[in-house]
Formats: sequence, structure tokens, C-alpha cells
Amino acid sequence: MNDYKGGSMGKFTPEWIKELGENEIFVFGSNLSGFHGGGAARAAIEHFGAIWGQGVGLQGQSYAIPTMHGGVDVIKPYVDEFIQFAQSRPDLFFYVTRIGCGIAGFQDEEIAPLFAGALALDNVALPKSFYEIFYSIIVSKIQ
Repeated sequence: MNDYKGGSMGKFTPEWIKELGENEIFVFGSNLSGFHGGGAARAAIEHFGAIWGQGVGLQGQSYAIPTMHGGVDVIKPYVDEFIQFAQSRPDLFFYVTRIGCGIAGFQDEEIAPLFAGALALDNVALPKSFYEIFYSIIVSKIQ
């Protein structure tokens, strides 16, 4: 298996993604029922092969992480599952959107720390805002 060493759009997830390369995956926030009616979930179903009624995991060129069913503590296991999946699939490159930070109503500061385990992965891009939060956390610990 060949390692996929970077997406065509760079290491930060772009704010708007309209198309993907062959081995690139759009990671979006969903609900457990897989009703992909708005936000990034709607883009996933319209452009990247998300499946209506599937609220978790890989589907087409998208990967759903449920964010609409509770607090950060109930989202975390799904993020951990995604990180393990990304580790097991170095042939794919994953663009994580600002999951949970739109319709679900969370702040970047609440969601970004859940993705700390993805920082070491060469095949995962995170939103720039998440990286800025990680940087501020590191700086505050040094001072």
C-alpha cells in the first residue's frame, strides 16, 4: 500500500471544497440519522457521495462524524474512531471540515482539541482555525 503524502489542496482544509482528487475524502459533521440536509453535510451528499441515512463513517468520497446528538464528550468517540480509520488508510487524504461548528453550534475551541491525535498524521488536513487553537494552547503552556 502506498502512503498518500498530501492532498492537492495543501495541509489546511480549505474553507470551501468544490471538488476532490481521486484519493481525497471530505470529512463532515453529520447527525446519527444521516439526514444530510444542510451545511457541509449537504455538500457531502450533493458532491462527495455521502449516503442519505448513513450518519457515521466512510461513504463515497466523504466521511461522516456525528455532531448533533449531544456534547463534546459524546462526539469524541466518533472523532477517535475517525483518527484510527485515517491511520489505517494512508492511501487516502482526509480534509476535516469545521465539524460541529456550524449548525450543531459548537465553537472551534471546543472541537479542535478532539483532533489533537490527528496532528501527527500526514494524510489529514485540519481547518486553519484548529491549528491556531493548538498553537495558542502550546504558547500558553510555555508562558
